[in-house]
Amino acid sequence: MVVACLAEPNEEAVVPVRRCSSRIKVLKSEEEARRARAGCPSTPPPPDKKPKKRKVDTAVDNVEVTVTDNDCTDHPASQSLNGNGNEKSAHVRVTETIRRFNQHYLHFVQEEEKRCETAKADLKAKKNSKSEVGNTYVQGAEDDGKRSSKRPDLKAVSKMKSAKEVLNSERIGHIPGIDVGHQFFSRAEMVVVGFHIHWLNGIDCVAQTAGRKAEYKGYKLPLAVSIVVSGQYEDDQDNYEEVVYTGQGGNDLLGNKRQIKDQIMERGNLGLKNCMEHSVPVRVTRGHKCVNSYVGKVYTYDGLYEVVNYWAEKGISGFTVYKFRLKRMGGQPVLTTNQVHFTRGCIPNSISEIRGLVCEDISGGLENIPIPATNLVDDPPVAPTGFTYSREIIYAKGIKLPSAPTGCNCRGSCLDPRECSCAKLNGSDFPYVHKDGGRLIEPKAVVFECGPNCGCGPACVNRTSQKGLRYRLEVFRTPNKGWGVRSWDYIPSGATICEYIGFLKKTDQIDPAADNNYVFDIDCLQTMKGLDGRERRLGEVSLPGNWQKDVEKTSDGGPEYCIDAVSVGNVARFINHSCQPNLFVQCVLSTHLDIGLARVVLMAADNIPPLQELTYDYGYILDSVMDRDGKVKQMACYCGAADCRKRLF
Repeated sequence: MVVACLAEPNEEAVVPVRRCSSRIKVLKSEEEARRARAGCPSTPPPPDKKPKKRKVDTAVDNVEVTVTDNDCTDHPASQSLNGNGNEKSAHVRVTETIRRFNQHYLHFVQEEEKRCETAKADLKAKKNSKSEVGNTYVQGAEDDGKRSSKRPDLKAVSKMKSAKEVLNSERIGHIPGIDVGHQFFSRAEMVVVGFHIHWLNGIDCVAQTAGRKAEYKGYKLPLAVSIVVSGQYEDDQDNYEEVVYTGQGGNDLLGNKRQIKDQIMERGNLGLKNCMEHSVPVRVTRGHKCVNSYVGKVYTYDGLYEVVNYWAEKGISGFTVYKFRLKRMGGQPVLTTNQVHFTRGCIPNSISEIRGLVCEDISGGLENIPIPATNLVDDPPVAPTGFTYSREIIYAKGIKLPSAPTGCNCRGSCLDPRECSCAKLNGSDFPYVHKDGGRLIEPKAVVFECGPNCGCGPACVNRTSQKGLRYRLEVFRTPNKGWGVRSWDYIPSGATICEYIGFLKKTDQIDPAADNNYVFDIDCLQTMKGLDGRERRLGEVSLPGNWQKDVEKTSDGGPEYCIDAVSVGNVARFINHSCQPNLFVQCVLSTHLDIGLARVVLMAADNIPPLQELTYDYGYILDSVMDRDGKVKQMACYCGAADCRKRLF
């Protein structure tokens, strides 16, 4: 089904350029230059180092898989450079560190999901077989099923610490790359970027053992560097600009916030006292309830405060507590916690509350969630018109999809990766976790989802990208980038946003000099290698043996097929470019196994708060776009990212 939106003559004063990746000859030269800068061997591998091959039992009869292991993704020099070959900014390093944490976290979530499934199966088996003593069940079986393992987020922190993937530590003042207003989705995120290195303690201190370091010479240690205000103590008082913070210790760890013994002037309490004496600023972060965070809170960094006073008094529960008065320092951005509450207040509950509404639903009812459009920029305001909305890819005449593979024999939902043939295509595991309705653990070369011939149902976790819109999206007019897209909901990392929809046609049917800015090349094989070194897939890349011919073909002439959304498309056609995007492109195969015709799905690279614009990297290489006369075309980039390349192409 499609919905038409007729164009108006004065519409589109500013036309947003859409992603149309450049051809492989240019990409290859850029890739070689990047590898040379990073100190990695050039490709292809030398004759004495052949790609490894292994046989995999899959839904396709004995598919031969080639594992390319000469990728230099993990090379330290490669990790420290951005797409321009320059040193990555602090903002980028923070973003990438949190992304690594989220990937580790989801890996451990998957382990926990497997453990719970195994415990359920064992419990069921034990209940079906009665114990030798009478008719009672085996003692402790139910307890074994309920017993939980160590928290996945803490496992992720431990793994990153052991791999030396964490940032900073014991730094006084602002942390580079973390601006006032930054939101963390857990205390564990704060740990891995070195912002607050204790996941439980409310006060983070430079320990006395750091006294040997030159930067702490002349200071009394311990020295507090960060506090988290989250309502853990019954005596806390907070009016935002000024905080009366209850010291550390004596609190009931069971979580009822009541004081059960006297506090002592030591550790964090002594650290805050020393801050007052040395006039050392303290980072203050506030926690707020949030159902979208797995810990039930989000944490907002509100800037630097100074300790102006402290005293001891009898608390509400009759025990001695230390109180510290902190006052926000001047010269900082406006207090953001108030803005957080205001932002939540701006999210409308109904159509009538939307400011600048120009269209109630651009999908015309085709999507399961309406997509309103707003325009507070143009005068008079115009709606996004001139295209036909569609939920499904429309195939150009002459394009025939390959037949669907045999599929898996699972029933209901795919649970055991050892038995599911689709999971075996994904490296003998499922690419998604069940949490939050299905989240991709990490970007992959390609995701093999269950298809029409599989025995599982629509609720299967390995059909996550096929389930339609899950978040309330809004198309809105921007001052200098045309239309953009944002969400009214928190979006967790790895969540599916939407598929890129349009006319699927051969790339040679597109005039490269035409002013068509909505073409998306199905360049999945190139994406696996990385877009100019900016979006590389971690780890080994596994490709079926028959795809190697496709690799050679695309290396010579570029992708064979593309998606043209100029006249037919969905909400994805309005998503803008960013040099530091919060989405990534994921190639997905479900109804067939032809990588050249793979589905192009946009997924969340980060935990995305409400009303933050959704963006992905269009993948242009500078000076790769020509006009009709063969001259290089240029377009400025207005993404505003810390590592912005200043030009889109």
